[in-house]
Amino acid sequence: MKKQSNLSRLLAYAGKHKYLTYASWILSAVSALMALVPYWYIWRIMKEVLETAPNFSQTQNLTHNGWMAVLCAVLAVLVYIAGLMCSHMGAFRIATNLRIQTMRHIVKLPLGFAESFGSGKLRKIVNESSAATETYLAHQLPDRAGAIATPCGLLVLLFSFDWRLGLLSLVPVLLGFLIMMSMTGANMQQKMKEYQNALDDMSNEAAEYIRGITVVKTFGQTIFSFKNLKIPSTDIKNG
Repeated sequence: MKKQSNLSRLLAYAGKHKYLTYASWILSAVSALMALVPYWYIWRIMKEVLETAPNFSQTQNLTHNGWMAVLCAVLAVLVYIAGLMCSHMGAFRIATNLRIQTMRHIVKLPLGFAESFGSGKLRKIVNESSAATETYLAHQLPDRAGAIATPCGLLVLLFSFDWRLGLLSLVPVLLGFLIMMSMTGANMQQKMKEYQNALDDMSNEAAEYIRGITVVKTFGQTIFSFKNLKIPSTDIKNG
C-alpha cells in the first residue's frame, strides 16, 4: 500500500473544499507570471525610445505600452489577492476539521490517557499544531507555486530579450536552487523535529508547573526544582 504524503493527509481534511487549495496554487503561479509582463512592455518602451532618438516625436506606442504595463501589474495584484483568499478559506477549513477529528478521537480514549500523555501536550496539539498548518497551507504553498513560476517566466523573458543573456542567467538560478536545497534538506528536517518535540515537552511541563505553583510558594522552591520543565527550555534556548 502506497504511503500518503503529509500534504495529501492534510488535504484529506479539506473535504469538498480541497479545490480551494489547488485554485490558490494556480492563481499564485498566474499572478507571478503576470507580474513579469510589465517588464516586457517597459522593454518595448525603452526599445522604441532608443530607436527613434533623438526624434522622439516619431514614437507611436509609448502610451499604449505604458498603460498595458500598469494594467498587467494591477491584474497581477488582484489575482494574487484572489489566490490568498482561496488559500486562507481552504486552510481554515482544514484547521477546523483537524480540531474536530482530533477531539472526536480524544474523547474515545481511556480516561488515564490524558494524565499519562500530558494535558499541556494535548492542548498544544489541538490548538497550536492545528493552527500552525494555516501558515503552511495559506502562505507557504501558494508562495512556493509563485516561486517556481517566477524563474521559469523570467527565463522565457530573458531569452526573448537576448538568448545570450538568458543562458548567462541560468548560472545564478542553478546556484540558488542548490543553496536552497542545502538549507531545507534532511538535516533541517531533523532540527525542526527536535524543536517541535522540545516545544511539546515544555508545553506539557509548563501546565504541570502551573498546577504545582502553590507547592512552590509553600515550600519556597524555585523553577529549577522542575527539571522536566528546565530541560526542554534549555534545549530550545541552545537550539
